[in-house]
Amino acid sequence: MGWWIGAAGAMLVAVWAGVADWRRQRRDDLDAVGWIDWRTLHVLALVATALCAALAWRR
Repeated sequence: MGWWIGAAGAMLVAVWAGVADWRRQRRDDLDAVGWIDWRTLHVLALVATALCAALAWRR
């Protein structure tokens, strides 16, 4: 059950990072850059989701 919770948490982070990256791409002030690389965080969260889901499925 713990791996499924981890997969759900990682999916929430992936959705959050995807929305944040979408908002960053549509910003009005191009000079207002952020310090978090949302695209990388999104990809890493998707990888973590897949890994946790695979481990949960295996059990």
